[in-house]
Amino acid sequence: MSLAEILDPLQQPLFTLLDTAVSWTEVLGFGSGALCVWLVARQHIANWPIGIANNVFFILLFTGAGLYADAGLQIVFIALAAYGWWTWAHGGGPGTDRLPVRRTSRTEWIWLGAAGAVGTVAITVLLDRATDSTVPFWDASTTALSLMATYGQCRKRLESWWLWIAADIIYIPLYAHKGLYLTSLLYAGFLTLCVMGLRNWSRELTPVESRSPAVSS
Repeated sequence: MSLAEILDPLQQPLFTLLDTAVSWTEVLGFGSGALCVWLVARQHIANWPIGIANNVFFILLFTGAGLYADAGLQIVFIALAAYGWWTWAHGGGPGTDRLPVRRTSRTEWIWLGAAGAVGTVAITVLLDRATDSTVPFWDASTTALSLMATYGQCRKRLESWWLWIAADIIYIPLYAHKGLYLTSLLYAGFLTLCVMGLRNWSRELTPVESRSPAVSS
């Protein structure tokens, strides 16, 4: 039995939403994604394996929808999840088993901003010239924002939530435009969970970090 035959049942329609078929892949991506973000907001390390499962479902979903940058992004997410999983488990340093929440340093912002701008331009050009994508810029910009946010999540940087919020504001109409209505609804839920995560992580900052706009890396 080939891999395509094994995966084919996941691509079959489960129900119809707004005259658009919703597959098992989208439903499973919806459930695992919502659980993952909820666990991140609560700083629970189980978010990482749940997130990896979510990435696999979204690879299948986005490839079928022609969102190639988002599909490729999931592979990067899997690698980052492995790094984040290790960091959350071992990055607390001597005397603690928990990585603390911190603000993003000025140096990190400079590197993130530069990488995000270059990445958006490069991916836009690649998608425009090498694929049949109808939304190359928006696909590229959400990819760059998501990678920046995931780095911050791995390091428990508070401002990673603001980057996720910015990405979600674009993702919601983008997925609706592509007919992925359930996924669009999921990202509306993500937006709410991101606000909750921002609030919860803000409470973890030390008094000095709460008043400072940035800390050293």
